[in-house]
Amino acid sequence: MGEKIQELSTSTIMSTSTIEEPKRGTRKTRTGQVISSGMSKTIVVQSVTRVPHAKFGKIVKQKKKFYAHDEENKAKTGDTVRIMETRPLSKLKRWRLVDVVAK
Repeated sequence: MGEKIQELSTSTIMSTSTIEEPKRGTRKTRTGQVISSGMSKTIVVQSVTRVPHAKFGKIVKQKKKFYAHDEENKAKTGDTVRIMETRPLSKLKRWRLVDVVAK
């Protein structure tokens, strides 16, 4: 009889430990060129997006600068890098370096 109680309590512990945690949403990623790496642990990445003009339809380039966190100062000016969206790290930094695509 003592064994049955022990088995029962073990199974209830197992079932309560398999609570599913909420899944994190997918984060945006961008690929761009490093235009500045003079700051400590921060790089400035310029991303170029090609979109059609609203009125005329011609393909135009839109440039946007992103401040990204580079923990090991791996990226240098001119490198092509991949960055990922993250929580706010400072006034301007909302992105972090994933990897250096090309030197």
